[in-house]
Amino acid sequence: MSLDKNLIADMIKWRHTFHAAPELAFEELSTAKLVASVLREHGIAVEEGVGRTGVVGTLKRGDGPKIGLRADMDALPLSEKNDFAHKSRHEGKMHACGHDGHTAMLLGAAVALSKNTDWAGTINFIFQPAEEAAGGGRVMIEDGLFERFPCDMVFGMHNWPGVPMGRFAINHGPMMASFDTFEITIQGVGSHAAMPERSIDSLVCASQLVLALQTIVSRRLPPQETAVVSVTQIHGGEAWNVLPDTAVIRGTVRCFSASTQRRIHDLLTEISSGIAQSNGASATVSYRYAYPATINSHNEADIAIRAASAVVGKDKVDWDCVPSMASEDFSFMLSCKPGAYIWMGVDRNETIPLHNPHYDFNDDTIELGASFWIELVRDAMGTGVTNATAAVAA
Repeated sequence: MSLDKNLIADMIKWRHTFHAAPELAFEELSTAKLVASVLREHGIAVEEGVGRTGVVGTLKRGDGPKIGLRADMDALPLSEKNDFAHKSRHEGKMHACGHDGHTAMLLGAAVALSKNTDWAGTINFIFQPAEEAAGGGRVMIEDGLFERFPCDMVFGMHNWPGVPMGRFAINHGPMMASFDTFEITIQGVGSHAAMPERSIDSLVCASQLVLALQTIVSRRLPPQETAVVSVTQIHGGEAWNVLPDTAVIRGTVRCFSASTQRRIHDLLTEISSGIAQSNGASATVSYRYAYPATINSHNEADIAIRAASAVVGKDKVDWDCVPSMASEDFSFMLSCKPGAYIWMGVDRNETIPLHNPHYDFNDDTIELGASFWIELVRDAMGTGVTNATAAVAA
């Protein structure tokens, strides 16, 4: 499969434009403006401001399935260390997660599909803001995404370092973990550091608690359950000679099921209270359910597998990949609708991880990503898109 060279050139041009002008969560005004402009230029109905700065383009051809195709648009608060013509012009902001590529690929697929009539149904091209820690997917849903733009199924794709270019990876269940945060405040009694017997030492209590929390996964959950409980911050005290009365522990929880999330929340509260009481202190636990797990539904995963196989061949699609303990807010959409999330390989000879100041989306994969979207529509619509891959961006 090959796309028209003019369309490929346009996608790369758009991608470089997005990369040079990265915008953080809910600031994607210029990105959204360009996306909306290209969609309208090709006769696609556009709604802006969905979920604050999101864009939805809709193509309808008669009666048939209604599908949603999603790409995220936001950048990261990171200073870029690359040195090429399209490097970030905004200090402290960078496309280090490849969302510039995601947006360009879906935009290219929309242009190609707009020029073909050999399909029946409705395609909603969902350009989402604020994936990076701000929950833009949830905000779009709260803004009536699926009521305003009905979808029978929804699909997402992410470029994935660690998977070679020319390959895809997916499975029929969990792809990425849930993401929760916790804060535990230990209240003790402060004293002079030379007189610890007059204190209830919040730091000693916090130290014991950090170790005890490690038993949640190793001893309190069934071995078959996958979970990670990480303490990432400990705060307490400001002086060399003072035992502080308060210490604060913060961290994250990741797992693949809602029941495990609730169980870990309960255990955090139980263990914190027990350790604090054993030291004569008290503990207050604040727990935030941030992102649910990203879990593919079986039939929609099959659609994505067939689409990827049509692009790169069955032997280059890993359909039983190991899920990641990182998180993705496309999970909010999958919590509402059947769908699937797939990883596209981008590695050439080395792996530069996401969220790295040297990361740059691999332009050599941009055709594969757009072709995947086109083949997915072909499969989901059931009628074939025989001429879409020859479409030209006017």
